[in-house]
Amino acid sequence: MKLVNIGGAFLLRSVGVVVEYNPLHNGHVFHLTSSKNTTNADVVIAVMSGQFLQRGEPAVVPKHVRTKLALQAGADLVIELPYSYSTQHASIFAKGAISILDSLKCDYVCFGSEEGKIETFYELIKQKKQLTSSINSSIRTYLDQGLSYPAAYSTALQTNLETANLDVSLPNNILGIHYLEAIEHFKSKMEGSTIQRIAANYHDEETNHQSIASATAIRKILKGNNQTITDFVPSFTKDSIEDYINEFGKIHTWNEYFPYLKYKLTTAKKEELEEIYEAVEGLERRVLNSVLNCLDFEELMTAIKTKRYTWTRIQRLLTHLLTNTSKNEMSAILEKDRVPYIRLLGMSSMGKTYLNSKKKLIDVPIYTTINQQNQKELSTDLKATYAYSSILSISNQQKLIKTEYSMYPIIYDETTNQFSRS
Repeated sequence: MKLVNIGGAFLLRSVGVVVEYNPLHNGHVFHLTSSKNTTNADVVIAVMSGQFLQRGEPAVVPKHVRTKLALQAGADLVIELPYSYSTQHASIFAKGAISILDSLKCDYVCFGSEEGKIETFYELIKQKKQLTSSINSSIRTYLDQGLSYPAAYSTALQTNLETANLDVSLPNNILGIHYLEAIEHFKSKMEGSTIQRIAANYHDEETNHQSIASATAIRKILKGNNQTITDFVPSFTKDSIEDYINEFGKIHTWNEYFPYLKYKLTTAKKEELEEIYEAVEGLERRVLNSVLNCLDFEELMTAIKTKRYTWTRIQRLLTHLLTNTSKNEMSAILEKDRVPYIRLLGMSSMGKTYLNSKKKLIDVPIYTTINQQNQKELSTDLKATYAYSSILSISNQQKLIKTEYSMYPIIYDETTNQFSRS
């Protein structure tokens, strides 16, 4: 432990990581360990998406299971990234996560990237600020040509900046840019750091390495591939997923939700669909026109995907349809400049020590459970859990929803590898 004693008080150095752990695998453990070692940190703060994720898909297992995985892998605090930020495009997703880390007075944020050198990111951001007008003009031009926003954004950067050393078409590089820009936006003292991804890229569907595979490839195995995930995940991940399946009967995949999505689309009024967040330019009508002719979720996605509307963009719209999240509801939340609270899901003994050392400096409330006072503020996340649990049996739905309401932070004892409730 690397404690600095100032005036009789110990200062703990902290590093933040922004994660989904869908599911947690060996590459994630490498990132956690490397983040701590690279920044010489005492405490790792994981800001983790809840039941639905950035690419508009359900997590294979719920957040309380993934919280335990994060703690076992080396995280000291696990904080929920609210639904309103976790299901967004890169800039809002990053802004929400960084605002939480800034509120917790985190010293560093360390993200995985295809690039691996933080200096390259800072240089690009410096250039980007100098050419904002030209970049925005290029983005509009590429959108008019029918490109999706992510493609228009990365192409505009490639066109206007000297980006030979940073491939801005790659997802983790793009997120890294937005993390660092969010730090600037909040005038945070946090510093950026990055760890290069190893062996597997974000979208890789095949397992080409003996111990490292992308979460995408691992989810493919879980959906029915004859392979086993044993080589690619810690034993506690494999055990936790198996325990969840034994208790709840299944993992959560989009195809399980397809009947509910179809019902919602075919019974909702036109005006109701138009009010759903991310229903723009008639995209909801395109989905509705296709859904009756499709037998499953993959078939629906293939039918409606276009050059302009990416798979991820469409999945996010369908997630908001499933959770009945309106434009007005989301706008009311996002008009605040930062996440106005911290939802604590789990902590180690070191994490508890860190929070105690910072409690006088943290100026947003820390929620450890849901009560009458904060239930309205957390209503979007509660809706997400109701929607997430809908594919389970009635008894298991009740069990998962009860867990959401009664979930005090999970306490992890690193020395005994035991869990308890606070």
